[in-house]
Amino acid sequence: MAVGTGSLLAVQPAAAEEDPWVAEVVQDNGVEDVYRFTVPNSAIQPATGITGSVVAVEGNFAPGKTWTTLNMGSSGGNWSSTIGPLEPGLYYYQYSARPSWNQDAIGFRNPGSPQEVTSHPTWNTLFVDGPGAEWLADVPGGGQLQDLTYRSTVTKAERSALVWTPPGFDVDRAEPYPVLYLLQDEGQSYREWVELGRLQQILDNLALSGDAEPMVVVMADGESDNITREVINNVLPATEKKFNVSRKGEDRAIAGIGRGAAQALGLMIEKEREFANVGSFSGYLDPNTRKIQSKQINRVTDVVRLYTGNVTDPRYNATVELADTFTSAGVEFQSDGSDPDTGGTWDTWQKNLHDFAQRVFRDSGDSGPSEGHLPLTPHSLPAAGTTPTPWIDENGVVTFETGTEFANANNVTVWGNFGPAGSWPRTPMVKQDDGRWRLTMPVEAGSYYYKFVVEGSDRKDTANPTTVLSEPNWSTFQVPGDETLRGEYTTPVAPEARGEVTVMSYTSVATGNPTRSAYVWTPPGYDPERAEAYPVFYLQHGGGQTWTDWIEVGFAAQILDNHLAKGDMVPMVVVMANGNGVNFQNELFQQIIPATEAAYNTSADPQNRAIAGLSMGSGLALNTLYQYPGEFAYVGAMSAFSNPPASADVQAINDGTTLLRIYTGDVQDFTYQNTLGLVNALNARGIDHEFAPVIPGPHSWDVWQKALIDFLPRLFQG
Repeated sequence: MAVGTGSLLAVQPAAAEEDPWVAEVVQDNGVEDVYRFTVPNSAIQPATGITGSVVAVEGNFAPGKTWTTLNMGSSGGNWSSTIGPLEPGLYYYQYSARPSWNQDAIGFRNPGSPQEVTSHPTWNTLFVDGPGAEWLADVPGGGQLQDLTYRSTVTKAERSALVWTPPGFDVDRAEPYPVLYLLQDEGQSYREWVELGRLQQILDNLALSGDAEPMVVVMADGESDNITREVINNVLPATEKKFNVSRKGEDRAIAGIGRGAAQALGLMIEKEREFANVGSFSGYLDPNTRKIQSKQINRVTDVVRLYTGNVTDPRYNATVELADTFTSAGVEFQSDGSDPDTGGTWDTWQKNLHDFAQRVFRDSGDSGPSEGHLPLTPHSLPAAGTTPTPWIDENGVVTFETGTEFANANNVTVWGNFGPAGSWPRTPMVKQDDGRWRLTMPVEAGSYYYKFVVEGSDRKDTANPTTVLSEPNWSTFQVPGDETLRGEYTTPVAPEARGEVTVMSYTSVATGNPTRSAYVWTPPGYDPERAEAYPVFYLQHGGGQTWTDWIEVGFAAQILDNHLAKGDMVPMVVVMANGNGVNFQNELFQQIIPATEAAYNTSADPQNRAIAGLSMGSGLALNTLYQYPGEFAYVGAMSAFSNPPASADVQAINDGTTLLRIYTGDVQDFTYQNTLGLVNALNARGIDHEFAPVIPGPHSWDVWQKALIDFLPRLFQG
């Protein structure tokens, strides 16, 4: 499959064992880990039995690896969608089709790819290699996987387990190997430890690096009415018969996820001498568990460690209660705290396994939580319908909630710029008992916009008081913090350090000379009588937008406030006017600039003027440069187009322009090729300019905010 043209964009061929409908988009601009999913239209009906009019790829692509939906567009007999850059790690996904939005989606996978996930036959996986995921990557010389079959005295039938043996496993070693037993959650398959948990890669890396004791790991099937008998009477003897493993409790460990964790904890309490190391991944204590004998447990166990994801983990509060129960009972245990990044997903349990495997059968030293983890404290949300939404806690976990007006709907999603690089996945909400729909997920620091989509119909979050003039169904919110570039610059500064945003009215050159409006930002301490007039920056919106968008959606005021507070921007006046439906150059020079200079203390010196815009606004800014060279010393174009006309005076442009800087998103930005064409045209004409590094992301505010953040400190610096 080929994507794009020439050497600017190519697609790596998919390996034979991978899904051939997925290809990595390789870009010369250095942006990596962008993937294109392409489904032939002809494959949908055989896979689903329907002719889909809504086709999507669904996967754990949203923040916190939340399951989300990316709608696919139809072109040339194919449906396709592009997403990325994806952070390194494991992704799991499926394709889906539905006849209409109010009908259920039918999931399917590429029939040309192997079934990878036992409990989810329609899923495929995608591993993105890279920094931070080295411990999840394949490594040569690792251990071996094999099946273990045995006769169960509980089910009266043959059962299976999956066993990993370490590199160099010696069946005749004098000292038997310690053994770790793992139990899956309800609804999972024991094979998911390998299929989604990357167990083989995790343990191979730990074993080869010497960061874990050589051990045998048994992934047993915890689907049993009597897990104690199943494990003690069947799994342990079968493992000890076939593998060279220890029969001593001090050399055994057991851990599980959810129900499997409850089973492991129950075995620790009921069979104190059988397991010296116990791990609970998103676990809880079965209410039927007998009284805890803490002295006996403490005497025979070496490690009892509790793990949970963030507050989106359905077992988060259960883990808090479990820790409290153990504390009250006097059980000595370790807490890994709460993982702030992910919830009740395999992304969390991979990390749990990686941590736990390094602690068993050796003195691990530090018994505290992993770096960056949060303390275990009870979590609750406001009562439904009582406060403005979304709710944002101190750790950046965001909860969206609808009213009860969609109680009869079958499908409600949140559509917002929460995806990788500011893309717009549609993340499913869950219907509550009272008919409201809710979605909770961690979101990194930054500013966001979203709307509800109810069976394909866009709806405003009426509990959110924010408005977007150009898009009445959109709402906005901001997650404070400085751990990301956008978060650092969109988090509000102290009130006394903020500039003032006012509305300037002016008469337009449009037919009928209607009155129009512009937002104007003035710096804190702005002095209308200052002897030296302020530099002025005219900042334009894009097509389908209007004068309010840089403030309402782009959070330009916060970006300006932060730059000035950091001392890396010259105090200036910023004018955001309406560029729609007019001869913009006439509007600018006859109305906007005169109105600005009349109302504000701004310079008329071209060296103290700047102009920039996004998308359509970039064309307006560039055309102003071409037609009126020397009127603006600083020019910026974001997601740009508008090649210089043959009549452009190159010498005048170069002589009168201190800085012309071009920005673009990556291949997901539909103006990307236009921007490359513009840069080539500027080079061919000899027009001096700078082409900023490509900003990962689509045609979106995430890209334009980062462009503005980069552009502002470059203005009026002499």
